[in-house]
Amino acid sequence: MPENKNRQFLEFERPIKELFDVIEKLQQSTEKSKIDSSELVAKYEAQILEKRREITLTLTSWQRVQLSRHPDRPYTLKYIDKMCTDFVELHGDRNVKDDRAMVGGFAKLGDQTVMIMGQQKGINTKMRQLRNFGMANPEGYRKALRLMRLAEKFNKPIITLIDTPGAYPGMEAEERGQGEAIARNIFEMMRLKVPVICVIIGEGASGGALGIGVGDRVLMMENAWYTVISPENCSSILWRSWEMKEKAAEELRLTSDHMYKFGLVDGIVPEPLGGAHWDYLEAAQNLKKVLLHTLAEIKQIAPEERVEKRIEKFGKMGFWEELPISSENHS
Repeated sequence: MPENKNRQFLEFERPIKELFDVIEKLQQSTEKSKIDSSELVAKYEAQILEKRREITLTLTSWQRVQLSRHPDRPYTLKYIDKMCTDFVELHGDRNVKDDRAMVGGFAKLGDQTVMIMGQQKGINTKMRQLRNFGMANPEGYRKALRLMRLAEKFNKPIITLIDTPGAYPGMEAEERGQGEAIARNIFEMMRLKVPVICVIIGEGASGGALGIGVGDRVLMMENAWYTVISPENCSSILWRSWEMKEKAAEELRLTSDHMYKFGLVDGIVPEPLGGAHWDYLEAAQNLKKVLLHTLAEIKQIAPEERVEKRIEKFGKMGFWEELPISSENHS
C-alpha cells in the first residue's frame, strides 16, 4: 500500500481523504507540542475503516470502473511479488521483439511451479509509456502463447492476470497481425492440456482480455470489470458523447457480480474494504488462496477431459433466441 503522503484519492473517496488530512495535522501538532494525540488518531483511523466499509457497500458500476483504474491499484507484477516466490521473467516472442506490456515467467505459488503472466500497466508516467499502458501489441500475445506452450511442455499450470483497456489499436499493430495473434491465442488456449486459470484483476476489455482469457476457470477480482467495450467508448458510440459513461457502465452490466450471474466468470475474489489499493498483501493473499484451491480442484480432472470441458464451457456462453422459420421468411 502506498505511503499516506503518496496516496491518491478518487472523487467518491474524498470523505476518507478529509479524515487522513485531519490525522496528518494531528501528527504534525504532536511533533511540535509533544502532546499525545494517539487516542484521537486511533478514533479517526476507525472512522476511515468505517468509511471504507460504507463505500464498498454502495459502489455503482461506474465507481467500480474507476476503482479498477485507480493509480494505486496493484498490477500484475505486484500480485506476482506478493503471491509468488522465485519468479523468473521470460522475454520475447522469438519473432519481432519483447513487448513490455505483457509480462510472464515461471514462479512458485505455494509449493508448486506455475507459469504466470499478464498485462502490466506501469506505476508511473515513464513506466506507463514503456509498458504502453498495458495495451499489448501482437508480439505480446505471441510471447504469451510461447510461454503457454513452454508451460505445457514441462507440464506446469498456467495462470493469467488480465488488466488491460484493450489490445493496442495502432496501425502498426494491425499490420503485424493483431487480430490473428489474439484469435490464435484463443484457439490454442482451448487445446492446452495443462490447467489454465484466468483472473481479471482490473480492466478486462474486449479482445485484449480474451487474448489471455480462455481457461478452465475464469475468476474476477471484486472491483474489476469485463466487457466488450469501455463505458466511455460505448457512450461515444451510442450518445455521441463521453458524458453518458456512467449510464453506459450500468447498461453494459460489466461488474463482477453481473459477470458471475451471466456465467461468464466462475468466481469472484474479495478485495480489502474499499478496494485492492488499500492493502496489497491482503488482496494478493485472497487471490492466492482461491488460486491454490482452484488448482487443486482442476488437477483432479484428466487432461483430455479438461480440454473437452473448456471447449464446452466457452461454447455455451451467451444468450440467444432462435426464431421459427416461416414459409414467408424462408422464401
